[in-house]
Amino acid sequence: MRAKITYAVTAAVLVVYFVLVGSRGVLLIQHGTALTVTFGVAVLILPFIGVWFLWKNTQFVQRANRLAAELEAEGGLPVDELRRTPSGRIDRDSADEVFARRKAETEDAPDDWRCWFRLAVAYHDARDTPRARKAMQRAIALHAGKPVNV
Repeated sequence: MRAKITYAVTAAVLVVYFVLVGSRGVLLIQHGTALTVTFGVAVLILPFIGVWFLWKNTQFVQRANRLAAELEAEGGLPVDELRRTPSGRIDRDSADEVFARRKAETEDAPDDWRCWFRLAVAYHDARDTPRARKAMQRAIALHAGKPVNV
């Protein structure tokens, strides 16, 4: 729940920032000189890119959460079997062991979105966020029946 609240607060702060930046871009354009209009247009592009990025990330999170809910209903969510350090961090060797099992499971069933979902969790636990995101994107695409590039 804390992650959802953090995401919502961050998204709200970003939206306020986009509005402020956008208003500055409009003011620059209204000033009317060639230089300020050029800067104003450039400044307006940034909020549009930011809104697009925020929208794509929100869609990704919603789709991943739907897969998690479906997998939980099936009883297929990965069990947290990781050892932790006294400070609560995941033990690296433990994460590597679980990752090896999840990778083998995915190699045995490469068209099963459930395996890719569990592999994404294993990547995340192993602190490999880019690969975790790619694996989750693949799970989402497989679940949706979309073609997946190898």
